[in-house]
Amino acid sequence: MDNNEQVQQVTAVRKNGDGDIIQLQLSSGQVVDYKEAQQMAKANLIDNVNVFRGRDGDEHLRSNADGIEENNLDQLPTF
Repeated sequence: MDNNEQVQQVTAVRKNGDGDIIQLQLSSGQVVDYKEAQQMAKANLIDNVNVFRGRDGDEHLRSNADGIEENNLDQLPTF
């Protein structure tokens, strides 16, 4: 990643058979896997998401809490 990249939005998600998000589509049209999206979020390259460590000890991606349910990752359209 180079530092000239603009901050992007998540526009859609792809889920596996269990309903877990496995890929994210960004406003540029780029599709990234979950782990890559985590790294991008840590580098502040994706707007409105953050990485946290869950009770299971793993890192997870989530939308920033803003009270708007429609922009939660699980509520986004699928592709």
